[in-house]
Amino acid sequence: MPDKPALPGDFRSLQYVKPFVLDDGASKSLHFTRGELQSRMLTHSPWRLEVDYTRTMMGFLLFNPAPAHIGMIGLGGGSIAKFCHRFLPASRMTVLEINPYVLALRQDFQVPDDDERFQVIAADGAMYLRTESPQFDVLLVDGFDHEGQPAALCTQRFYDDCFAALPAGGVLAVNLHYEHPDYPLLLARISRSFSGNAVEIITAEQSNSIVFARKGPPISPRALSLPASLARLDAEARAQLKPELARMLWQMKNLGLEGDA
Repeated sequence: MPDKPALPGDFRSLQYVKPFVLDDGASKSLHFTRGELQSRMLTHSPWRLEVDYTRTMMGFLLFNPAPAHIGMIGLGGGSIAKFCHRFLPASRMTVLEINPYVLALRQDFQVPDDDERFQVIAADGAMYLRTESPQFDVLLVDGFDHEGQPAALCTQRFYDDCFAALPAGGVLAVNLHYEHPDYPLLLARISRSFSGNAVEIITAEQSNSIVFARKGPPISPRALSLPASLARLDAEARAQLKPELARMLWQMKNLGLEGDA
């Protein structure tokens, strides 16, 4: 099958670092460097969320348990994409990935083939939001390379474009390195784009922070229901997510987010 034409930005002419895969028989992991894990997959359960921050990012279900269209920037090993494809069958998903070497590992990590509700697009995520004007009910930003999160996915303009890509009530979830020197700056930019309607959830391992921002109704734990967020999932998915979503609600309450939505 011929390659699809490049989207605006001619990102395919750039040079990319090739990740490597470690395979111990029971699991596969994706790395750019030995010291930094990008993704981990259990070979017998490729849809299982093995890395803690991925379960935290699924916290968007607290805000919208049944999104019609989920957008994601950054495929990696496809953990979140595979989970959503399996356990949210009523949701359509579009994943944007810039690195051709990551895309080439799609079959290694058992990422589903494209179909009517799941599509992986070779694209510069920041440029795609700016030029294609997509609309997502939920937008997940998890784009990293060997140097961390690319500068193009951290600008004020980018977070403004994320805001524009969401309808009223739409939710953004951004994965950030909690101890990075620029973390306070990036958190402030996200908050500014969403008029302050954002909350940071530190992951259980405290290495990452997932920043959730909503377009419209103020974020309030009083308006969020754990049973409702899990109601459409089967027993396997509920077992994976229930402890983390409960922890998120506890953390939000301890941040003093008690106002009515």
